[in-house]
Amino acid sequence: MSAYRLVAALVVAMLAAPVFAQVKKVEVPGVTNFNQIDAVFACGGATDATGVANLKKQGFASIISFRLPTEQGVTEEEAAVKTTGIKYIHLPLNGAMPDPKVADEFLAAVTDKSNQPAYIHCGGGGRAASMWMIKRALKDGWTTDRAAEEANAIAMLSPALKTFATNYIAAHK
Repeated sequence: MSAYRLVAALVVAMLAAPVFAQVKKVEVPGVTNFNQIDAVFACGGATDATGVANLKKQGFASIISFRLPTEQGVTEEEAAVKTTGIKYIHLPLNGAMPDPKVADEFLAAVTDKSNQPAYIHCGGGGRAASMWMIKRALKDGWTTDRAAEEANAIAMLSPALKTFATNYIAAHK
């Protein structure tokens, strides 16, 4: 194989590599489904008081939660956050009927440098992943497909959340 073909093959292989290679599943006590996205952002699921303390130790400036007030553990999480000095941004999101206003508020919160580094979460990770998909497409310039692949690496998107995110992206490009 010529050097040209070898270089071309390597470029093709790099372009075909999974776009979500930077998502790292990490075990964090008190946090369900913790995914480190990069040095500034992480996404995950339910977080208890132990998890909040561990997020503080890791240096997170804010926690952005999409959990509904009626979900188990939300009150305890809010109480734990108050003792740490971490900024708590509560944007309740119904996964079956997502509200575009929540996506608007999320984009404002996640791009505000004073909220970074940020841990973004919900109960299992799907709502957080769908909002992250929106952020990637609209703020980072990713294609919707690439953003969806990364979101699915974080947590499997339900059909309703994927449709919501895709439609929101299309309406705001």
